[in-house]
Amino acid sequence: MKRVWEVWKYAIGSFSDDKTAPYDNYVAGIRTIIFVSYMVTNAFIVSGVIRHWNDNDGKLAERLIAPVLKTGEGNTSEGSNPSLSSTGCSSVW
Repeated sequence: MKRVWEVWKYAIGSFSDDKTAPYDNYVAGIRTIIFVSYMVTNAFIVSGVIRHWNDNDGKLAERLIAPVLKTGEGNTSEGSNPSLSSTGCSSVW
């Protein structure tokens, strides 16, 4: 186990000089805590994204497009986006 700790310690940035040798274990411990906190944070972010994947069932696009289509501004044929019609772009939905 000591060998694994030595490898981990140098992998996260400990130095092999005599000046910092007494503090290498403390620095490695603090960096390990920071690393673990990053991994826990990332796990929560990824789990939230996975949990809410496809929650809107296409309703978000309807909420964004419907007000544009109701205003009657520009070329508002069904399925077109007036904000893009001036640039010559076709519908994105």
